[in-house]
Amino acid sequence: MNAGADLQSVPLDKNLIELIIGIMKLWEKGINPEPAIIEFTAGKDRKTDLALTKWDIIGSMAHVIMLEDVALISEEEKNGLLKALHSLFVWDEEGSLIIEKDVEDIHSQIEKEMSSILGTTGRKIHTGRSRNDQVLVDIRLYTREEIDKLSVLIRRLFTKLQSLSEQHKEVLLPGYTHMQPAMVSSFGLWFGGYAECLADDVLLLAGARTLNNQNPLGTAAGYGTTLPINRKLTSDLLEFDDLLYNSVYASLSRGKIEMAIASALASVAQTLSRFSMDICLYMTSEFRFIDFPDEYVTGSSIMPQKRNPDVFELIRARSNVLLTLPNQIAILTTNLPSGYNRDLQLLKQLIFDAFGELRECIEIMLLMLNNIKIKKNITENPLYNTIFSTEEVNRLVKQGIPFRDAYKAVAEMVKNSSFSRTSLSDYVHEGSIGNLCNDEIAAIFEKRMQSLKNTPAVERADKVMHHVSPQTP
Repeated sequence: MNAGADLQSVPLDKNLIELIIGIMKLWEKGINPEPAIIEFTAGKDRKTDLALTKWDIIGSMAHVIMLEDVALISEEEKNGLLKALHSLFVWDEEGSLIIEKDVEDIHSQIEKEMSSILGTTGRKIHTGRSRNDQVLVDIRLYTREEIDKLSVLIRRLFTKLQSLSEQHKEVLLPGYTHMQPAMVSSFGLWFGGYAECLADDVLLLAGARTLNNQNPLGTAAGYGTTLPINRKLTSDLLEFDDLLYNSVYASLSRGKIEMAIASALASVAQTLSRFSMDICLYMTSEFRFIDFPDEYVTGSSIMPQKRNPDVFELIRARSNVLLTLPNQIAILTTNLPSGYNRDLQLLKQLIFDAFGELRECIEIMLLMLNNIKIKKNITENPLYNTIFSTEEVNRLVKQGIPFRDAYKAVAEMVKNSSFSRTSLSDYVHEGSIGNLCNDEIAAIFEKRMQSLKNTPAVERADKVMHHVSPQTP
């Protein structure tokens, strides 16, 4: 949508008309570049940048308020710019703001729209900033929201796993080491273990969010500006914890912040992958510890009996691909010199895609877990008699027999097949079958979630709009 079609425009001068009609690039110098160069260097930006639209607008709102605060624009200009930006935000929410074919990226599109609406005043929006710090702030605002949205889904999965842990805490399960039956476990312990995995994943996510939540706006191309900007003000308006102080580090942080985020996402992916592997194993005919209704499994085109755990195989595969993300970012950014380098353009798509992949995996996993079937009396199978041998050793120890002697005695019984299953010893210590500590784990999880918020972009836009100028719509 062209803003000038719906809002009264200021008359445009000849140069501005030429700028809008021609290929819109923020670095335009009156030279027509080779189209193939523009196409290659823009890459997938025109598609990827749509995810940044609302954040580019919100960042621009804060920037405009700051420009008026330091007297680089008038109050009238500020109000006009904010009104125009608000209109663009609404159009983006409606899905009608697009990057036109002859426009390089979303930053150029927004500046084009602003010029169409306000003429010369619209061209002042770029005062005191570079596309470098503009992109930096957009990405940080985007990833902050994505982390917060992901954390909401992780909470749902955590809650589900804890609920299943409590629901099935009395159902015994063979615990395996080296893929051999080892000791007595329970579904309560198994589900609860993966819940606590997520508690650690959230800690990494919170750490990545803290690193991310520093304001780069005002560092310009990485070397600051001679204009008297107020970076503290934009930090407050955009709800950053603090400034990203050193202008050179603002450029150096590209790749570093993405690496922190990628590592946190990979940690979540590892939890999903290992849990999915357990599900696939436990669904085999040899195990049959768990199952799902027929509507939730797939079959074979040739083998009538097949019941395949395709969902969990794909969660495992997609999660394993996500585990490569930190390495992709490391290779992409290794040995880059300081300052901006176009290599960094490729980081956006990697991170954006990763958030989407994880969300889809968690959502389908929640659907599956809502329909999981747990088999009872698994440990009644004589195959698992020997997993009680450690309990027998501990029973003898309680009678005063030295542990090593008790161990040898029970090992001999197992060896000559004279061992018979005995009753379980009491499991009373924290984190055992009889003391899952789910409440304590939930408290840890919630404490770590406190630094992860979920403020929608529209609410942030309203906060910025009304911070200084309540009369602006």
